[in-house]
Amino acid sequence: MASRSLVAEIFAIGNELLLGEVLDTNTAWLCRYLSGLGGRVRRAVLLPDDVEAIRAELEGALGRAPDLLFTTGGLGPTEDDRTLAAVAQATGCPLEEHPQALEMVAERYRALAAAGFVADAELTPPRRKMARLPRGAIPLPNPVGAAPGVLLEQGPTTLVCLPGVPEEMKAIVQGPLAPFLQARLGRAGFAEMRLIADCGDESRLAPLLEEIQRRAPQVYIKSRARAFGPGVRLQIYLSATAANAQEARAMVETAGQAIMESLARAGIAVTPAP
Repeated sequence: MASRSLVAEIFAIGNELLLGEVLDTNTAWLCRYLSGLGGRVRRAVLLPDDVEAIRAELEGALGRAPDLLFTTGGLGPTEDDRTLAAVAQATGCPLEEHPQALEMVAERYRALAAAGFVADAELTPPRRKMARLPRGAIPLPNPVGAAPGVLLEQGPTTLVCLPGVPEEMKAIVQGPLAPFLQARLGRAGFAEMRLIADCGDESRLAPLLEEIQRRAPQVYIKSRARAFGPGVRLQIYLSATAANAQEARAMVETAGQAIMESLARAGIAVTPAP
């Protein structure tokens, strides 16, 4: 059984994210997915399409040595897709054309040309760019798009580079990457619960939740306030990671029951969220 939660960091890369033109949904999705496998996301960062900025963050992350380091975005054929160039600099693994990755790209463009989605299947320099991976990397098939994902071992850290298009990112994580993640994370269990408290004052809940938190330190407990006003109800979120799903569920349910009893004594109605 897993003795601890594996730690992950996530870097979402793209000028469009920092301009506010595109909402970064990839990070939220990965956080939920990894938590569901028993992992723990320790850090998440938004970065521009700038080699120096990405390199600096990668070097910092590798120094912190998370078990898993994800990047999303910057794997495409255009000049501003620079993630792998930064990975090469940060790891000292120069970019090289990877035969298996090149065949993945070629197969995708043959299929796109046959369907009439592109004019031809020629492996132009921009298309070949997507097959240039850091030395020692393993390409991950992209079931939806053209750019392969990348898996690169760096000491205690496994670096996973994924496309920024959400459909492509999810397809790789839930497809070709899934056996690897299950092997690394699948032995742990994750459970969560949401309660709705008939209380609009988070400061009133705080000491009651703090007492439960002291009694159940392995359970994450957080109240979520959105506004003040009559009729406002607060959500209380609980989650836990344990050696298996049953143990995690038991921890969350025990803490949830303690919260309901504590709030009831204080005259606050609380019910499980639908």
